[in-house]
Amino acid sequence: HQYQLHQQQQATLFDQLYKAAELVGTGNFSHAQLILARLNHQVSPVGMPLQRAAFYFKEALQVLLLMNNPVSPPPPRSPTAFDVIFKMGAYKVFSEVSPLIQFVNFTCNQALLEALDDTDRIHIVDFDIGFGAQWASFMQELPMRSRGAPSLRITAFASPSMHHSIELGLMRDILMQFASEIGLSFELEMVNFDSLDQNPHSLPMFQSNGNEAIAVNFPVWSCSNRPSALPHLMRFVKQLSPKIVVSLDQGCDRNDLTFPQHVIHAFQSYTNLLESLDAGNATSDAVNKIERFLFVPRIESSVLGRLQTPEKMPLWSTLFSSAGFTSVTFSNFTENQADCVVKRAQVRGFHVEKRQASLVLCWQQRNLISASAWRC
Repeated sequence: HQYQLHQQQQATLFDQLYKAAELVGTGNFSHAQLILARLNHQVSPVGMPLQRAAFYFKEALQVLLLMNNPVSPPPPRSPTAFDVIFKMGAYKVFSEVSPLIQFVNFTCNQALLEALDDTDRIHIVDFDIGFGAQWASFMQELPMRSRGAPSLRITAFASPSMHHSIELGLMRDILMQFASEIGLSFELEMVNFDSLDQNPHSLPMFQSNGNEAIAVNFPVWSCSNRPSALPHLMRFVKQLSPKIVVSLDQGCDRNDLTFPQHVIHAFQSYTNLLESLDAGNATSDAVNKIERFLFVPRIESSVLGRLQTPEKMPLWSTLFSSAGFTSVTFSNFTENQADCVVKRAQVRGFHVEKRQASLVLCWQQRNLISASAWRC
């Protein structure tokens, strides 16, 4: 009976969010506002995962309405220094209560380590550096190589609208400090992601030092606030002729859907993510922080970006192959270890599946995130 109720409630929320998204998409803001007002009474940031996810998507649509208010559009939101502290705390808690971050970092790093094993100078171009945690664990592995540690250079594209300068500064200090502790030759350069317009000549030219091997970290969502830039960025990545590109897909950044379909698809995807979060026995306060500081900005960016780029685009994997990349299969070692990483977390319901060349972290048979590797 409980299950039936849940299904009914889910169907109602789906319908209302779909309708609201459709109205926002066609510019019918006053009717959209009525639906969002009605939703206000049905959803809340505390409660069941379904309700919380619906609340965050309702809020994202609400932001769109505010932005389209010609009388008093809101000032563009920028993260504050306090956000940085909360966001770091939320990231730490998330990596403790869910195996998702460990799975992602391990899988991508292992693919990079194997592809770059025979090089003495590594240059990583990163479109989603976050707090740099992935690179700290990557660095840790480098001195263990049979041929000794290579030099490492990272070029990070970061968007000031998503990352506060304090956050980037902290991340730089932590990585620099760590590199010097383990005696690794390390450089880090930041490039403003927002300054990359549609013009390929605006991209920095990387002076490849001949014997330097380039690798790229390029998750799907790094472009979620401007999906139309994807094909152009793909060409840029291809020009770098990287030895390997690692990518992540949360499944909700589908570029081949209409705006209302996209909203519903992403809503479903985040409901799964929030359900998996509740399985980790974190306090409701911790869960609230994770959602507010890690998930909500991404939901907003994905909803806004999709509305601003209404034309349908090919699927992510199609974009990769049409840009001339072929998928690389993860090694058996990576697969087995990814499995161990997830089992070690001791949160029930998670498992790793192999689908074509991707490794997918699932919760209760539903995809949470998939990792893939590519080369040109």
